[in-house]
Order: sequence, then C-alpha cells, then structure tokens
Amino acid sequence: MHTNNHMITNISEQLEKEYGKPGTPERAKFDEEAYAFYTSQLLLDARKNARLTQQELASRIGVNKSYISRIEKGLIVPSVATFYRIVNALGLSVELAPA
Repeated sequence: MHTNNHMITNISEQLEKEYGKPGTPERAKFDEEAYAFYTSQLLLDARKNARLTQQELASRIGVNKSYISRIEKGLIVPSVATFYRIVNALGLSVELAPA
C-alpha cells in the first residue's frame, strides 16, 4: 500500500486505474516494461557485486558490450538462454519456487 496526503491507497486499484485491468493490452505493456526493468536491475546489481565491467561480462558470454548495456537499461529482455549464460558468468544460480 502507498500513502498519499495521509490517505491509504491500494496499489492494485492504482495500477488498474492507470494501466487497466490485468489482461488488457495496456496492462500487458506495463507488466512487460516492469519485468524488463526488474530484470535489468537484478543483472546490473549482480554484475556490480561481481566487480565486472559490462565489457568483461559481455566477453564471458560471447556478446558485445552494447548488448549488456541495453539489458541493464531495460531496453531489451534477454532470452532465457542468454539470461542463464549471464547468471552462470556471474557465478550465480537460479532457483525456481512456487509462487
């Protein structure tokens, strides 16, 4: 929940108001952009924690630096295969768990 002028608002209601109900094209676009941003921040933080430059990470997975930059800016979302290559290059692992 978020407070605004001392009023409590429901985040789900706010998202529906601004981006439409789940399943609508507008909401799907918002969700896609939100996931891209979230993924970009996870990878950016992981790369920095590993003390690697974008160039070093790119070299480890066989892509160019600009590709890593575009991922970290949230402009593109890597394929699942590329995501796993990045994760492995950073010395990390992915765990899938029930939601």
